[in-house]
Amino acid sequence: MRKALITGITGQDGSYLAEFLLEKGYEVHGLRRRSSSFNTGRIDHLYLDPHQPEARLYLHYGDLCDGTGLRHLVEQIQPDEVYNLAAQSHVAVSFLQPEYTIEVNATGTLRLLEAVRDLCDRSGRQVRFYQAGTSEMFGSSAPPQSEITPFHPRSPYAVSKVAAYWQTVNHREAYGLFACNGILFNHESERRGETFVTRKITRAATRIKLGLQEHLYLGNLGARRDWGHAQDYVRAMWLMLQQDAPDDYVVATGESYAVSDFVERVFARLELDWQEHVRVDPRYFRPAEVEFLWGDPAKAQQRLNWHHHVSIDQLVERMVTSDLMLAQREKVLKEAGVLGSATGSAYMF
Repeated sequence: MRKALITGITGQDGSYLAEFLLEKGYEVHGLRRRSSSFNTGRIDHLYLDPHQPEARLYLHYGDLCDGTGLRHLVEQIQPDEVYNLAAQSHVAVSFLQPEYTIEVNATGTLRLLEAVRDLCDRSGRQVRFYQAGTSEMFGSSAPPQSEITPFHPRSPYAVSKVAAYWQTVNHREAYGLFACNGILFNHESERRGETFVTRKITRAATRIKLGLQEHLYLGNLGARRDWGHAQDYVRAMWLMLQQDAPDDYVVATGESYAVSDFVERVFARLELDWQEHVRVDPRYFRPAEVEFLWGDPAKAQQRLNWHHHVSIDQLVERMVTSDLMLAQREKVLKEAGVLGSATGSAYMF
């Protein structure tokens, strides 16, 4: 039974990757940060008490800011594959917390790479490493963006991911580590955090449909993105680590849409006129905008035989259906006096 270690297992991608690997027969270990409240909602359906003989998912407290702790965990788990998905992943937050973003995303990746390198050197085993890159690294580079497109990061988040990318490449070239970068374009799902723009849109639109709020405030409606479903993209992560040699790959649908296009599709699904409810708020514009991301997935398609299965309309359908159920539940609780009137009505980002 192969073992995998996933940092960021409680996030959107981590939960889908854990599902995928468990279905493949892996023993899965996940890193999660200590919190006074449970933050495992996305993986609760996968978890079994470790005392049960059929349990194959194990959670460990840890943090990318703690190099000693990472080394202890890697040594204890002895993974065959490591997927580094943990990050401060919100672009807007990175402008407010640039030092923390760099510390977690860039230096944290270096700490984990060093822990994996130490295990490989000591044991003589090959541990395969996946680093989660992002299309934000391309920034203002002209689309379509591929593996040979130069990086031009436009946020502290993107800068931190560029640093992590080159750290991964350097460990591959300097130490022979089987290390891959996945340069993933925007991938969403019904498990997406509510402060990310696609989920912010579907969450607000379904609440508007049920009369729970009136308006949705957004920033740059003209920004274009290449949107896919996270469930498709975690499959690409795994495929990268199954190859004979490590390499870096762009993972994208090859299609690009404006934020306004996504908004229109969501509101049309709910039979609403988006222009009656959507307002532009300058506070949501970035200090440095990324206008056009459009990925070229040809290399992943040819070498990994990877193709996305979920179209943008199917993505919208899945997200709207899920959030409509949440809105209906919220309405029932509100009418019963269990929830206050402000619940879910405002978003910081």
